[in-house]
Amino acid sequence: MERTAPRSTAGALESPCALSSESRLDVFRRLVRGGPDGLAAGDIARHCRLPAPICSFHLNELGEGGLLRCCRHGRSQAYTVNFRAIRALLGHLTEHCCSAEECDHEDPQTAESGQL
Repeated sequence: MERTAPRSTAGALESPCALSSESRLDVFRRLVRGGPDGLAAGDIARHCRLPAPICSFHLNELGEGGLLRCCRHGRSQAYTVNFRAIRALLGHLTEHCCSAEECDHEDPQTAESGQL
C-alpha cells in the first residue's frame, strides 16, 4: 500500500527517520537519479557497495518510511522513489509557513507544476 500524506506528526516523523542512515540516504539518492523506471535491488547494492542483505534491509526501511515504491516485473522487482509522499511530507512540514503572512517561499504543490 502506497502512503502519500503524513496523517499526523508521528506519521511525518517516519519518512525522515528512514533517511537517518548514511547508507539509506545513499540508496535514496541513487534511486532519485534512477528515474521513473526504477532500479533493481542488485543494481542498487552494487552501486552503493552494499552486501545484498544489507541493501535489502535499507530498501525495506525506506519502504516502511513511505519513501519508496516497489513494482514487480516478472521475477524481479524495481524500486522507485515515491515522489508523491515526498511532496506530501514537504507540504506537511511547510503547511503553516510564515504564520499565514505573505512570503517568498515556494509551495511544493505549485512548484512542480510550474505555477507560482
